[in-house]
Amino acid sequence: MKKHTITKVLIANRGEIALRIMRSAKEMGIATVAVFSEADRNAPFVRAADEAVCIGPPPSKDSYLVIDKLLKVCKDLKVDAVHPGYGFLSENGDFAQALEKAGVAFIGPSPQAMHIMGDKLAAKEAVKKHGVPLVPGTEGAVADLKEAMEVARSITFPILIKAAAGGGGKGMRIVEKESELKEGLERAISEAENAFGDGSVFIEKFVVGPRHIEVQVLADMHGNTVYVFERECSIQRRHQKVIEEAPSAVLTPALRKKMGEAAVKVAKSVDYVGAGTVEFLLDASGDFYFMEMNTRLQVEHPVTEMISGLDLVKEQIKIACGEKLAFGQEDLKINGHAIEVRVYAEDPTNDFLPDIGTLTTYRPPQGPGVRVDDGFEEGMAIPIHYDPMIAKLIVHGANREEAIARMERAIDDYAIAGVETTLPFCRFVMGHQSFRSGRYDTLFVKDHFAPEVLDGTDPDEMAVAALIAARLNEEELQRPIANGREAHQPSPWWLNRR
Repeated sequence: MKKHTITKVLIANRGEIALRIMRSAKEMGIATVAVFSEADRNAPFVRAADEAVCIGPPPSKDSYLVIDKLLKVCKDLKVDAVHPGYGFLSENGDFAQALEKAGVAFIGPSPQAMHIMGDKLAAKEAVKKHGVPLVPGTEGAVADLKEAMEVARSITFPILIKAAAGGGGKGMRIVEKESELKEGLERAISEAENAFGDGSVFIEKFVVGPRHIEVQVLADMHGNTVYVFERECSIQRRHQKVIEEAPSAVLTPALRKKMGEAAVKVAKSVDYVGAGTVEFLLDASGDFYFMEMNTRLQVEHPVTEMISGLDLVKEQIKIACGEKLAFGQEDLKINGHAIEVRVYAEDPTNDFLPDIGTLTTYRPPQGPGVRVDDGFEEGMAIPIHYDPMIAKLIVHGANREEAIARMERAIDDYAIAGVETTLPFCRFVMGHQSFRSGRYDTLFVKDHFAPEVLDGTDPDEMAVAALIAARLNEEELQRPIANGREAHQPSPWWLNRR
């Protein structure tokens, strides 16, 4: 594969990931082009680019998702390559093909690899040939309720109904028993059609209380593929990640190697090129199963960078230029421990519903081992048109204990006012014994979190407080006369209690 030079890259994205890509590109001497919607006109990533072009009104369907507009900017500004970031068109094979046809490099895998891994059924078929373990379930999309019932009975309940196209928790339903299957199937199909334009769904055995472990892979155009260790992503709400750490607290070196080698097999099954992530479910017995492959940079990639010393964006660009990986598997070592929390404009006390408003106060934390990838500044409004993530807060420590303590300090130092955020929830997680011990799974929120723990009205705590108050009141009424005060007269402390 012949090397070629990238001198100007367009970032087909917005916010913190656009800024993050620009910084690495600039360090490599590469000029950057930002595209932005009218809602993002004053955003930091627009000012940070060497050139910036408005591509339409706020809705992403009229701006960030319009391929023809992006191609026109590439042509007008003589762009060599496009980095898609994550979300939007990052896993759209048609976009990659259009760029290829226009003579513009796509910083990512081939369109064919994206198409296969973008279809969960095709992905399962591809990796099955390489001996990668799969969750028991259907070979293809289920045709109707009768087939769904037959499959469900054969693998036993609970089951998981999943959309064949797409991800992010959309088109996904857990069905606990037969009587819930019809409704669950209909809802999953409807949601899949609305989200992806494809109502195809398949069925898998639902692994109870699993851990969500993903493995970072890098592959060049010369047949070299390595795994850059794992990330633990089990703290989730609505099947979407909120907190990630690397490495996992439960993987042994032997299991890490086994999962890493399986991830490499997944990549090789589609001749993968670039940075990608292979996602697995890990059960309580130590068995793991392939879920899917994300053919792009992950939101949580910074924790991998912190423990490996690699800049994954630079590696993506080097690979797109035709360069060989400068390291082999034996050269990669784990250094310390890293944790990332996603700072969303969401209200954890109201089922994590998105919140909107203006950042009247915004001061990110600083200090040793603290990194903040954000795309907002004080005084900016949170747009309603896009994902509500404000920032990613990442810390690195010599070990897991130090990383947790550092994250607690960093969260306490993070000053945000004007919108509700997930920071209080993340602080709760850092202090919870299940997380601190490393013994947690994807059911953490369901098993351990309730809004009351954040608003001060925890039922257990309130019950204890009521008992104490009742006891104090009883003691006050039974206290003998003293200092001229009647026995039944409450004390000044009682009169002024709060």
